[in-house]
Amino acid sequence: MLSINTNYQQYNYNTSGILKSGAVNAEKKRSVSQDLSFGSNYNTQIPFNAAMTSANLRTTLTTKEEKEKYKYLTKNVDKSTRKELNQLLKSGVLLKNDSNDKSSVLDNLYKIATTPRAEGLDNSVILKEAINTIKNPYIITQQFGDIPEEFKERALKLYSKKHPEFNPDTSNLLEKAVANSNINLEHSGTCVAASIEFNMAQKHPAEFSRFVESLTSPQLSVEKSIKFKNLADNVLDTVWLLNAFEIPFTADNFDSVKLTFAPDENALLRAQIQNSHRDPGERSVIDVLMQSTLMQAGSQQTYDALTDTRGGKFNQNDKGLIEFEKTFTESVVEDKNKISMTYQTVDENGRITGYETDFNTMKRQIISALATGENVIIGYTQTDDTNKIINGHEITITGVKQDEYGKLIFICNDTDDDYSGAIAYSEDYLLPKIHHAALPQKVVGNDVNIVENWVEGIKSFKEMVKQAA
Repeated sequence: MLSINTNYQQYNYNTSGILKSGAVNAEKKRSVSQDLSFGSNYNTQIPFNAAMTSANLRTTLTTKEEKEKYKYLTKNVDKSTRKELNQLLKSGVLLKNDSNDKSSVLDNLYKIATTPRAEGLDNSVILKEAINTIKNPYIITQQFGDIPEEFKERALKLYSKKHPEFNPDTSNLLEKAVANSNINLEHSGTCVAASIEFNMAQKHPAEFSRFVESLTSPQLSVEKSIKFKNLADNVLDTVWLLNAFEIPFTADNFDSVKLTFAPDENALLRAQIQNSHRDPGERSVIDVLMQSTLMQAGSQQTYDALTDTRGGKFNQNDKGLIEFEKTFTESVVEDKNKISMTYQTVDENGRITGYETDFNTMKRQIISALATGENVIIGYTQTDDTNKIINGHEITITGVKQDEYGKLIFICNDTDDDYSGAIAYSEDYLLPKIHHAALPQKVVGNDVNIVENWVEGIKSFKEMVKQAA
């Protein structure tokens, strides 16, 4: 878990202001299904999962147990979902078992279908959502759903627990209107969490399905063992970091640590609403619980799914996650030593004044990461006329192509663009906007002098406190 050139600046990555503002026109953002006249260089095809190879794919049910589980699932889903399940088997995804506990996608889907779910959640709903999402992770969204009338009283009571100044039984219509506006949300600040969720579903379907099964179960939590070395160089620093982020953990040896991830206490109500009242374009039950869990991990366990706000010691903004928190969350969820490369140079007034490296180096690093089979989650910025950053958003680069003029086209996923498919950005448009990118250490380790992320994060935190004094 590493960071490069943080410039001691903190910007929350939480909304898709660039897209919502209409700044992205047809020349800059295009559906991948459109004809972009791509050349043959670079990655001209986007496979269902680029990390998979014929060497580790299994497409045939071989044991009696596998056949029985598959048969049960096919009998308990609708026709379209049954077709997707069959496609997962034929593509080798269904029998993948590279999860943290070696359970397969099939194992976890069967468990979702046959064991109790959390209160107010239906097995059939979760099963269908899990299959749909693994088949097409681009359907993951960060769009909140409305709160139906039958849930409003419960929602306001939960709201009053964290806002004791509000009395849910008040007759003051203005007070109720304010409270309702704080919980009836459409756009969210969960783009970091949604991007990590997407990456898990596309690149690590067995682990994704394991998270889904456990987070939607009555225990509403999931355990994961990770290597100490993937957070810090020594055990004491890793323990300090886990304590700083307040993630429950147990350590049985000096090599690995077992973490417990869980959504916040208000996420279940959001999930229950989506279980029975999900409208087109809104988050699924899985999206709600996964994004809450990941926001909790990054915000030092301070996220509130009801109001989409957070607290925590590293951030003065109550929305989204900053780069330090995002890198930590990626590292613990993927159990990988991630380097967060900061590309934009930002002054003390929040203005972009230049770049830490040239665009050719940026391209090479991103392309190299994609070549290893990994996606690249990036944070990009929106600026005003003076080049001052006014917004930030996280998206995922999943591939790259070349147009007829030799320019690169980045294939991306955006969890906040109301489109359940890949989109494309030209290099001329996207590269200048990239503030940071999470990359494998082996890709950029020789390019930079590496500083551990927790060191840079604490420096940034101290600088923030100093400036606020």
